[in-house]
Amino acid sequence: MKDSFSPQEKDLELDCSVASYDYKLPPELIAQNPAVPRDSSRLLVVDSPTSSTETAPLHHIFHDLPTLLRSGDLLVMNNTRVIPARLYGHKSTGAKIQVLLLEERQHNCWLALVKPGKSFKQGTKIVFEARQLRIGDYKDSSPVSNPQLTATVLETDSATGGRLLQFDVPEGETLVQLLEVFGEVPLPPYITSSEAADEQYQTVYAKQPGAIAAPTAGLHFTPELLQELRDRKIDRAFVTLHVGVGTFRPVEVEDVTTHQMHEEWIEVPAATVEQIRATKAAGGRIIAVGTTAVRALEGAAQSGNLQPFCGKTDLFIYPGYQWRVVDGLITNFHLPRSSLLMLVSALIGRQRLLNIYNEAIAFGYRFYSFGDAMLILPSAVEVGS
Repeated sequence: MKDSFSPQEKDLELDCSVASYDYKLPPELIAQNPAVPRDSSRLLVVDSPTSSTETAPLHHIFHDLPTLLRSGDLLVMNNTRVIPARLYGHKSTGAKIQVLLLEERQHNCWLALVKPGKSFKQGTKIVFEARQLRIGDYKDSSPVSNPQLTATVLETDSATGGRLLQFDVPEGETLVQLLEVFGEVPLPPYITSSEAADEQYQTVYAKQPGAIAAPTAGLHFTPELLQELRDRKIDRAFVTLHVGVGTFRPVEVEDVTTHQMHEEWIEVPAATVEQIRATKAAGGRIIAVGTTAVRALEGAAQSGNLQPFCGKTDLFIYPGYQWRVVDGLITNFHLPRSSLLMLVSALIGRQRLLNIYNEAIAFGYRFYSFGDAMLILPSAVEVGS
């Protein structure tokens, strides 16, 4: 029987199927440590709107970036800072526990994932243990004089299966200070044998604490590279998106269009909006550094025009999305079936992106948070996307 679907309808059907965003990655290509120096990582450059032998991606090193952009372009970066969100401790019974902070709901009251989860009932008291800092981590000595930290379980969160924890913070101290004594930076679960210091999982421009994962496309920048970009009149602006654990979770529904995106807190300040408007008016291009910068910018433009914004967004970008702000993108290589892979597919097409990933694998690129990067120039963006 003859298939009655047109090629366009078939493509749309595949774009909506989560199974179409799968690929096989050799485990040895999952980067366990960052490149040193940061800008010595590899950079796969996509600069053509079509995919063929003549228009194959170009292979560069990240420090080549200033020569690949134009004077007048604007890089938009996420200045969130990863907090030491993983804590270890014990209950009054002595049973050991592990906590991963997700977000602050009220003052010193945090939503957290807990292990083992079943034993965390309402009213459970937790005593946290200070950790031993390594050379190269945040502090060489304790930022508080007599560190102690406890919390009480208030209730279970049905949406995440996590718990709301009320922390008891001694007078004159802050939870942020205490986290640097009791917490550790939570590397993603696919990083199993890293020797990286905490600061290597922060961008050099990280400023606003609140994320539990780094905006990893920004990890490739060094102060020297940022200066060279500025010397070439390639400016930068900042947004804030506090990356949550949901960013890395696979999409679990079969139909992509039915996926409910997790909320993340964003801030797009008025100064950044003005920089973007001025750049576009002068003929410059907006290059987002990372998918988190994309979500912040596009989330703040859902009214149709980019406006200053501070709040939460649950924007989910997948093929068919109509772009409002972003012209190009710097991004790392993402997990199969992830919302991040779908976002990048919305920019250059799903099958084309998978072809590019296959090339990256064939050339031995390093994947995920500590891995190499890809630059999608505006000239490569799908017409009509």
